[in-house]
Amino acid sequence: MATEATEAAHGAADAAHGAESAGMPQLDFSTFPNQIFWLVVTLVVIYLVLSKIALPRIASVLAERQGTITNDIAAAEELKQKAGEAEAAYEKALADARAEAGQIAAEAKAAMQAEVAEAMKKADAEIAARTAESEARIDEIRAGAIEAVRTVAKDTAKEVVAALGVDADEAAITAAVEARVKG
Repeated sequence: MATEATEAAHGAADAAHGAESAGMPQLDFSTFPNQIFWLVVTLVVIYLVLSKIALPRIASVLAERQGTITNDIAAAEELKQKAGEAEAAYEKALADARAEAGQIAAEAKAAMQAEVAEAMKKADAEIAARTAESEARIDEIRAGAIEAVRTVAKDTAKEVVAALGVDADEAAITAAVEARVKG
């Protein structure tokens, strides 16, 4: 019976305790000071971990990123400036090349015109020489033809006079032919 009384006492205590803890333990007012203490300890530990370890690492990563971004922007500006200078140099070289090509074309055109003029002079000189040579030949042919006409005219006149039965001397026939040839 003693055990039954002890069990009954325990059962009554458990029932009383069960009645008190029937709700959520966090809302039990008897444990608030203990909960507040551990809350403060946990917050202080979190603050110390964040302020001494995590936040400096995050700050260094952010500073490193900012430095990298700044360096990249500076490098990009420098490359942009170099690209602009290279483009200007390219444009200048292109303009110089075009001007030089125009100058070379003008020089080639002038050289060709000089060659054509020289060829024309040579052709004109050759034509003049051939013309003079041809005229000299024509003059020779004319002189030869006139001489041949005179000779034929003299021979023919001599034969005609002989056929007519007139006796004429050589000097008279030559004088008559010369007078007719002159006009």
